[in-house]
Amino acid sequence: MEQIIATVRDFSGAHVVVPEPGGDFPELAWGDAFFYYAPDGRPPRNVQPYGTVVTKNYPEDTASDLDLPGRWRVNIQVDRPTFRALTGEEPGRLNRIYDYAVTDHVVPHPVYGTLGWISVVNPAERTGELVVELLRRAHDDARARHARREEHRR
Repeated sequence: MEQIIATVRDFSGAHVVVPEPGGDFPELAWGDAFFYYAPDGRPPRNVQPYGTVVTKNYPEDTASDLDLPGRWRVNIQVDRPTFRALTGEEPGRLNRIYDYAVTDHVVPHPVYGTLGWISVVNPAERTGELVVELLRRAHDDARARHARREEHRR
């Protein structure tokens, strides 16, 4: 998990938020990581992260059994063709039944899969490199969206 967070921190313009006790984030988010493209070093307003690492179950998001010791999950926003290639399904129409608790496998995000997010519990030998590549692509996509917003403001 720390290796993935460190890798994203090295992406040009990346801003990684890891909430800790005493900060402005709710206790539920403490210890998780949120990845943004923010070349000025500040998380953008009104923009969702392009990737996250979560270390525990959230309300309405318990299917990955993240409250068990040693479990964590990477979540990544991907484009429609990538989602199709990874899952064989369309983001808006998931028809298969998934085991969201399986480790080192790409599956649609248990809550946001219909919006084009994938997830991997405990990426390892099978998915580790893929997860880094998908995060790099998501970062590049966020950079492109940022550039379009900036161009629009001019």
